[in-house]
Amino acid sequence: MAKGKELAIIILVTIITAFAIALTSSLSLDLNFFLIALLGVFLVISINVLAKKTTAYFLESEVEIKLWEIKRFGFKIGDTFKKSFPLGAFMPLISKIFFFALNGFVWMASIVFDVKAKAYRAAKRHGIYSFSEMTEEHIGRIAAAGIIVNLILAFVFYIVGGEFGTIFAKLNIWFAFFNMIPISDLDGNKIFFGNLVLWSFLAIVTLIGLGYTFLLV
Repeated sequence: MAKGKELAIIILVTIITAFAIALTSSLSLDLNFFLIALLGVFLVISINVLAKKTTAYFLESEVEIKLWEIKRFGFKIGDTFKKSFPLGAFMPLISKIFFFALNGFVWMASIVFDVKAKAYRAAKRHGIYSFSEMTEEHIGRIAAAGIIVNLILAFVFYIVGGEFGTIFAKLNIWFAFFNMIPISDLDGNKIFFGNLVLWSFLAIVTLIGLGYTFLLV
């Protein structure tokens, strides 16, 4: 279950992302679309987080949700911010500048996670639990669980159809697409280094789904 700080981050990112999605080319806000996007984005993120936390539970670990931040802005020594920059809070709005023509398509990878093993994991002495540290493969599984759930929901709501069903299907695919990019601390990076085959499979499915979202009206 999300803690108070985690819930606050989810709500903040939801509002910013929904606002960016509903912003029109004339810089006015489509209020009806904003309310639908607000509900849709909140559900997309919440379900993704729930899938990660559930997977982490079965791997005897805990997941902490955080806002995506960056420290380094260049390749030279010293090219760092004094404090981590909350890039996740700005990317949906920044991306809108480039994606105005794509009808709501904005950056949605604004939340990342840290994972740590529970104390009693060290006491386990069987199979993959013969050590206490979380491996890259385990972290990749946790990240992949959220992406897989989003892809399944996208397919289900694409079949269901209707206005909300279509929008919700798109949001799940868009969320999966941006989070599958293997950079920084995003899910895609965790999956890529945890299991390249799994990342490749999910990337292909996500790209196919992304193509379909631009055909839906």
